[in-house]
Amino acid sequence: MSDTHYLDWPFFEERHRELARSLEAWAADNIPHTHDTDVDGQCRSLVRLLGQGGWLEHAVGQRNPIDTRAICLIRETLARHHGLADFAFAMQGLGSGAISLQGTPQQKERYLGRVARGEAIAAFALSEPEAGSDVAAMQCSAHIDGNEAVLNGEKTWISNGGIADFYVVFARSGEAPGPRGISAFIVDADTPGLEIAERINVIAPHPLARLRFTDCRVPLAQRVGEAGEGFKVAMRTLDVFRTSVAAAALGFARRAMDEALQRATTRKMFNQVLADFQLTQAKLAQMATTIDASALLVYRAAWQRDQGRNVTREAAMAKLTATEGAQQVIDSAVQIFGGQGVVSGGAVEMLYREIRSLRIYEGATEVQQLIIARELLKDVKPTKETSWK
Repeated sequence: MSDTHYLDWPFFEERHRELARSLEAWAADNIPHTHDTDVDGQCRSLVRLLGQGGWLEHAVGQRNPIDTRAICLIRETLARHHGLADFAFAMQGLGSGAISLQGTPQQKERYLGRVARGEAIAAFALSEPEAGSDVAAMQCSAHIDGNEAVLNGEKTWISNGGIADFYVVFARSGEAPGPRGISAFIVDADTPGLEIAERINVIAPHPLARLRFTDCRVPLAQRVGEAGEGFKVAMRTLDVFRTSVAAAALGFARRAMDEALQRATTRKMFNQVLADFQLTQAKLAQMATTIDASALLVYRAAWQRDQGRNVTREAAMAKLTATEGAQQVIDSAVQIFGGQGVVSGGAVEMLYREIRSLRIYEGATEVQQLIIARELLKDVKPTKETSWK
């Protein structure tokens, strides 16, 4: 098991430490150690397992307010055991997050319990072919016709696409230009006019799809929040889970560190083991330092959010540092393994594929840099000698 001394940090309460210990024991007994070729089937199975274990309650926040530190600890632990288990947990939270935050009592009653029990799979449909980081550029439309919204357009890179029971879809409803004219709707997977246009295969297999809406009619009772508030709903949802992406990266990095330490202390070379070489020791030291630096930023942001503070800058710093740092840690682990590190299906090779997408989704590294800079600059009063425009 990875180093757990960080649990003694003052960011955590005893309930968080107990949560981490309980999940570690549960995951060791329940999470599979292999990746099934039937990715859809394995993802469904993991959602059911996580629901039966009671872990999805933390992602959904049906009974209690979202505890960001708990979500981060769970994602870190699950990612260390199995990348798809982390994905299954996170997407249940992200997919139902808008309903948790701004859904009506009827919407919460209809969807959240089933999501928390692992009986329904949720999805968050925001990105489009021409609107990824620039959400306000979305073209998917929602024309209001009486008591219904008629959706037309496409969504892409949708996690759980093809296996979800419902999608929270963001579409341009036209109340105002730009982000103020977007609304959110819950669309059940069997709604006429919703089509899985394409399944998308990526280097770390996850259920992904492109969705097409053709005169897809959704009752206005399925709208989440008020008309034109969709962008705000989306940003609030992402704000909850962005720090947890950094926690997942941290879990991948810790697993890579564990694998590298095991390899370095057992691989014989030139009448000694790999760990006896100073170059190996330097690499391990840098890996450990990167992991601790990332963990400090992740759990600072999670703690601050749980205190009710705005964490726009802190969450961006955590995601930037943890995802980029995990890529470096995992690359070092592959190097320590040598040829074995690039054998398909090996632990570090799988981690190498898993980490790459985390540097892109829920705000690419470059977007996080822009956010951090914007937050730094917004309170600065420029003088005649200062200009950044």
